[in-house]
Amino acid sequence: MGEIVGAGLLAHVPTIVLPEPVRRELNEGEEITLVTGLRQLREDVFESDRYDTVVVLDSHWATTVEFVVTAQGRRAGLFTSDELPRGMCRMRYDFPGDPQLAYRTAEFANRHGTWITAVDDPCLPVHYATVNLWKFLGEGLPDKRWVSIGVCQTGDMEDHLRLGRALADGIAATPGRRVLLIASGALSHTFWPLRELRDHEASDPSHIRTPEARAADVERIGWFKEGRHAKVLETMPEFREFRPEARFAHYLMMAGALGGEACIAPGRQYGAYENSIGTGQVHLWFDRPTDGWTGTGLPAPAAPRHPHRRDREA
Repeated sequence: MGEIVGAGLLAHVPTIVLPEPVRRELNEGEEITLVTGLRQLREDVFESDRYDTVVVLDSHWATTVEFVVTAQGRRAGLFTSDELPRGMCRMRYDFPGDPQLAYRTAEFANRHGTWITAVDDPCLPVHYATVNLWKFLGEGLPDKRWVSIGVCQTGDMEDHLRLGRALADGIAATPGRRVLLIASGALSHTFWPLRELRDHEASDPSHIRTPEARAADVERIGWFKEGRHAKVLETMPEFREFRPEARFAHYLMMAGALGGEACIAPGRQYGAYENSIGTGQVHLWFDRPTDGWTGTGLPAPAAPRHPHRRDREA
């Protein structure tokens, strides 16, 4: 039986992969703590033998009619971002995947009333919400498997929670797996307009797009540190007024896998809460509590079965 042994809400902003002199130039001579935080997280968690597979819930990969999970045996190549090719150019990546976990996860789609396809096409694009974090947390660790799952742009909050529940079942059904989840994405996510954004590239949170967005981010960081995932989920309608990245779907998928509102895992912060041209960025890591993600000593509770219409009519 597989298990989820850790999870994180992590920032992937392009700034982290820029050369250090450029990062310091953008940040008034100081290193950004999103970089130092990832280095410490690698030392504390990712260089350990506690896990064998990482699943990235990728906020930059938007599908439309289904969730997609990568199922290649290996992914390797050079990545240049179409969004920011000047800063992310010909970045090498090379890591094994986990086809068995991908296909097992897809098998649980119907149980949770959703649609999941495992895809092993070698031409399937990779996105920097995965690559940037692999560069810090996975490069140089050749035995660790990495898998990505995209958000679904037609899915709502419940759809993304269902994906997380199916993922948890897929992990549990994959013998021997010890998995880390990464919800790769930001908190509030509104950029400064082009003619203004170069005045707001420093990491100080005073550059967050609005004081209200900053306050909403800080409030949720506090709840995460206290393990109050139920409060975060309860207040999603309010938080969406501040346009969290991908409608916060990366976190919702992770939360669904960890038990949803029943999850009580407190987070620890790596680095500071920082600005990235108006958006709120933070690294928070959740270790599995001794008594389990929901404090019961048992796996996260399964949701009721939601068969697709075609199965109800069969």
